[in-house]
Amino acid sequence: MDIYPLLRPLIFRLDAEAAHHLTLAALRRLEAAGLLGLAAPAVPASPRRVMGLDFPNPVGLAAGLDKDGVCIDAWAALGFGFIEVGTVTPRPQPGNPRPRLFRIPEARAIVNRFGFNNAGVDALLENVARSRFRGILGINIGKNFDTPIEAAVEDYLTGLRKVYARASYVTVNISSPNTRNLRDLQQAGELGRLLAALKAEQRALAERHGKYTPIAVKVAPDLEAEQIGEMAALFREHRIDGVIATNTTLSREGVAGLPHGEETGGLSGAPVRDRSTRILAAFHRALAGEIPLIGVGGILSGEDARGKIEAGASLVQIYSGLVYRGPRLVAECARALAEMGY
Repeated sequence: MDIYPLLRPLIFRLDAEAAHHLTLAALRRLEAAGLLGLAAPAVPASPRRVMGLDFPNPVGLAAGLDKDGVCIDAWAALGFGFIEVGTVTPRPQPGNPRPRLFRIPEARAIVNRFGFNNAGVDALLENVARSRFRGILGINIGKNFDTPIEAAVEDYLTGLRKVYARASYVTVNISSPNTRNLRDLQQAGELGRLLAALKAEQRALAERHGKYTPIAVKVAPDLEAEQIGEMAALFREHRIDGVIATNTTLSREGVAGLPHGEETGGLSGAPVRDRSTRILAAFHRALAGEIPLIGVGGILSGEDARGKIEAGASLVQIYSGLVYRGPRLVAECARALAEMGY
């Protein structure tokens, strides 16, 4: 029985951020009691090899829902084929002032302006070490808000060095709209400098640790065609291992005029689906299959997940869909992809 539709009205009566933290705490308790598996149907096994990694199924948790990695074992119990935690920064930071998270139920959407609130990379790694999960774990890294953009490379290198040994893959977040000037790193000059530094460090770390940890880059859904072409060329030149398309959007298409629709921050959920899929498809064409893509943005059904695969994704991730649909969405997406023969 799917009890989430019964619980959602109660959860939605709470402040959005308070509900978020309450949900994480409840997930931890249920997992510790061995009850969490009862909350979601079994997820079919459908192995995929992507970025040189073996994924038990192609449906993952997107970064942002568990910034500090406090619920890793709980996400695993819900059947995710892979889990991405973060965004994490070298130093702890509180993020932007509250309120900073807003639901828009009429559009099945969310606006957030968290600003990389997290306990810092060392605290994240302590939580990773405590978890029992031994599956595919992505760690999403970013820069501290007070690090000047011209010094951002050092923050990303610090993050990469810290998480390299523990991560299955590392995601470089240069696309959040909630850290001032962060998206400047998507410009060709800055991006080329960042990628060159990260790949050089990746080679050194691979030799030191005796393992190759892939690097993926997460891009925005608000890119122009010229930017996509420039970024794709740089991804190919520097042999980036994966591209995650996309982060949240600054557009208010689909929520204009609705309560909280004009709040500052990144918009996610159903309204970003088509925009995100168009960017995904554009990168698929530009990269000509040379670099695998992970599709994220607006997946609230199995049909939405199929749309990402049809646009060129090898894997998908969900976030806002969990808020509106609950844990059953994981199995629904996995079944939909299995049924399409993927």
